[in-house]
Amino acid sequence: MIVIVGPTAVGKSELALHLAQYFHAEVISADSRQIYLYMDIGTNKPTPNERASVPHHLIDVVEPDKDFSLAMYHQLADVALEAIQQKGNLPLLVGGSGLYVWSLVEGWKIPQVPPNRKLRDQLEARAEQEGSQRLHLELQNIDPNAAEKINPNNTRRIIRALEIYEATGQPSSRLQRKVVPDFPILLIGLTQDRSELYEMIDWRVDRMIQRGLVEEVEQLLKKGYSPSLPSMSGIGYKQMIQFLRNEITLPEAIDRIKYETHRLARQQYAWFRPGDSRIHWFNTSETEAGGSLTTLNKVKGLVEGFIS
Repeated sequence: MIVIVGPTAVGKSELALHLAQYFHAEVISADSRQIYLYMDIGTNKPTPNERASVPHHLIDVVEPDKDFSLAMYHQLADVALEAIQQKGNLPLLVGGSGLYVWSLVEGWKIPQVPPNRKLRDQLEARAEQEGSQRLHLELQNIDPNAAEKINPNNTRRIIRALEIYEATGQPSSRLQRKVVPDFPILLIGLTQDRSELYEMIDWRVDRMIQRGLVEEVEQLLKKGYSPSLPSMSGIGYKQMIQFLRNEITLPEAIDRIKYETHRLARQQYAWFRPGDSRIHWFNTSETEAGGSLTTLNKVKGLVEGFIS
């Protein structure tokens, strides 16, 4: 399996399309937002033409109001991976959701605990009233290992860890184990000079607005999807909802989307560290010799050596 990681807007999907056509590969998405139906522009999904030219998996998996867990992602990804390999094609795992990527690469075994909607609603209400840090403190008391790995502001992951403990009586960190995959994996990381990356992010946000992000969010609300859904809290959707409610102006919404996306890119470098020796890093900045074309040729050479 080939894995392509890096911050948002750095060019992972474009590289994957080139490699897929060159090496007869199929893409497995590792994007926690592209799993939702009807959310196309704000998640920057591959276009219909791109998906027609190269098979893509784990895109448009569930309705925006349905629960979706890491365990469910694992099940679907394992099925896709096996199907691709049985056809003799090369799997390309592509995305910036670190939890999805590392859980597959490192072979995490995820507890099969179904969502408990009643408990989640209770914990979400408490997080809103008392703050997610309060729930994080409770998690520290029952599962310090899990709490250490979860940001105190990441309400969804904190609630999931508490949900697993409630269902099993066991800390989630004790139930999770790792079984290294029995096939070779090549990790490719794309990076870019920070100023260029931010410019690319800003350009992409402007492009999303031009393509109809406002109208996409309007349609989601008309379909009855609540603004309080986790799917609707993603970058781009949250700010457009605020605009449609007349809470902020459109220019303010756009500026907030850009700011939050810059912050997301910085967070992704915490998942995919430039110093991680497992990852073969390539800088796609135009200031680098040859820019993206040289990067493509170097990556092709690396992949050819890997699969030969």
